[in-house]
Amino acid sequence: MKHITIEAKESKKFVFDMNRLQEELNKITDTRQARGKIYPLSFVLTTIVLAKLAGEDKPSAIAEWIKLRQRQLVTAFGFQRERVPCLNTIRTILSDVVSLAELQKILYRCLHENFGGQQSQLVSIDGKTMRGTIPKGDQQGVHLLAAYLPEEGIVLGQIAVDSKENEISAAPKLIRQLDLHQRVVCGDAMLTQRNISVEVLAQGGDYIWLLKENQPTIKRDVEQFFKPPRRAAGWHQQSLGKQVAMTVSKGHSRLEKRRLTSMNDETGFLNWPGVEQVFQLERTVTDCRTGVISREVSYGMTSLVAEKCSASQLLSLIRAYWGIENGLHYRRDATLLEDATRISHPKLAEAISIMNNFVIGLTHKLGFSNLASARRTFDAEIACHLAQFS
Repeated sequence: MKHITIEAKESKKFVFDMNRLQEELNKITDTRQARGKIYPLSFVLTTIVLAKLAGEDKPSAIAEWIKLRQRQLVTAFGFQRERVPCLNTIRTILSDVVSLAELQKILYRCLHENFGGQQSQLVSIDGKTMRGTIPKGDQQGVHLLAAYLPEEGIVLGQIAVDSKENEISAAPKLIRQLDLHQRVVCGDAMLTQRNISVEVLAQGGDYIWLLKENQPTIKRDVEQFFKPPRRAAGWHQQSLGKQVAMTVSKGHSRLEKRRLTSMNDETGFLNWPGVEQVFQLERTVTDCRTGVISREVSYGMTSLVAEKCSASQLLSLIRAYWGIENGLHYRRDATLLEDATRISHPKLAEAISIMNNFVIGLTHKLGFSNLASARRTFDAEIACHLAQFS
């Protein structure tokens, strides 16, 4: 393949070469028989990635994009025949031929080898259902659980949650695939489970869990830390030591104040694996237009010791955790049209999501904050390169 490159937004020295990507994709095991095989697997996968970078999301649109650039792509890839894969070929390869584990590993490695990094501390774990895969009259579709680095925009790993299980049973499988040394895993209340905590600690990491009514006993025990001590005649109980951190932000006509109070579980009061600190998070939002004030109080716990993670650092990590919603889930839904794309084959849907993760990660590494704008830029750059092969 001749070189088709994607340049970084600010610095021209950071370039992603699609030729190198094709070389990596060529390492994926091709399970097709030699007879009747027209296109190398790496050619099909690379052209799909090119189409996605250029702004196409649905399999039919990807096939059409490739067809309209048939002559240029054939020349760029050095083919003798002027043929490109059709929609059925694309569907078959993604759903029946490609190993999803190999595809995910190679795309992840490709980002790491080109841009380094992927050493940030916080790992956000959260699930997402691809609504376009839910059959008519049913309530279940392809549900994916992802481990995401919000600081870098990279998905460390992703697994499909089987229809007979949920995120609670799937999370340990995902965690075992990760290197969590010196990392902190943060998840919502559903993942606040003893076995998941043990898995995180066993992998060398720490956890931050939020608490809700799915764990009423531990939630009640944590709340007890923040209630005034009971008073009795002749007795005085010293207040527990605590740290407090606050942030104030304003945007979209809202003033938001966050106050986090943390305490050590010095006496081992909580019956939970590895817990060191508990915290109370108060969030006050003022609507600047109406003056209406809303207040929300939540609780949580962490295995991080106070010497390594102050209240201020804890508040920063919790805020960063929600980056998985805007940085990953929202982009896959709103910009990459996952929910709007009707896909009946689960493996095809998962393959598309893996490529979407790659597009988001590459965009972030190249310095683009707006994914839609980045894809328009990539489309123009790819068009310039392909014009050379007309």
